[in-house]
Amino acid sequence: MERIAFIGTGLMGAPMAGRLVAAGFPVTVWNRTRAKAEPLLGAGARWAEGPAEAVAGAGVVITMVSNAAAVEEVLFGSGAAGELAAGTIVVDMTSTSPPVARDHAARLSSRGVRYVDAPVSGGTRGAAAGTLAIMAGGEEGTIAELAPVFAAMGNVRRVGPVGSGQLCKLANQLIVAVTIGAVAEALVLAERGGADPAAVREALRGGFADSRILNEHGQRMIARDFRPGGTVTNHIKDLDAAEGFAELAGVKLPLLETVRELFYRLRSTGGAELDHSALFLEIERLAAGKSA
Repeated sequence: MERIAFIGTGLMGAPMAGRLVAAGFPVTVWNRTRAKAEPLLGAGARWAEGPAEAVAGAGVVITMVSNAAAVEEVLFGSGAAGELAAGTIVVDMTSTSPPVARDHAARLSSRGVRYVDAPVSGGTRGAAAGTLAIMAGGEEGTIAELAPVFAAMGNVRRVGPVGSGQLCKLANQLIVAVTIGAVAEALVLAERGGADPAAVREALRGGFADSRILNEHGQRMIARDFRPGGTVTNHIKDLDAAEGFAELAGVKLPLLETVRELFYRLRSTGGAELDHSALFLEIERLAAGKSA
């Protein structure tokens, strides 16, 4: 098996890298905070002192960091790109945007390095279970070559050329955000109308209103358990990217604009690092006629 360099071992990256280690891949990891990588080192991964050291000699390089600026820094600012051999495959699993993916692919291509943008959905549970939905943009042959790597982390689907994976993820995040808002409003309406929100949620399961958001995040809302899986901050980042790309494409998306504003309001009232299902709190507050 070719060695994999995995850069970024945070909430999502650590369990994803752990799945690769468990599958038998030789994995070298780097993270800004070494402590977050310690469990991986105990499981057999090798530590690198920086991104450039991590990628040297690797056949596959995976980046799973916080945002586009962080990807830019670890690939190009750190000198890592200069250590990549021709034929290496860089797989960016960070959620960024289609223009960022295309720019990075073009710059790496000039060095003979192949590139795939492959953001994911499924949260920390999916990362730990190896059941992530992986949305891949890139050459068919390259993505096929990566099949064993992706299989350790989840289920991959090629959605088009470079940049398409990021576009698919933006579509995913739009659906998730709007659905979280709809479930939150439904549960607030049920409670204010005198029904038991938990019973309403159970009654809706199996019908047309059923969804993973209703099942998992609906339960979070009822339990008022907003410990972060996917944070409000990260979801805003993706909604901002979706809004920016919609503007480039000349597309007006009213639901995106509305739910993005609601997430902004939640962030401004201290919800930045809560789980994105905490949008319930903002909708609950607005339902009570309270202003930010």
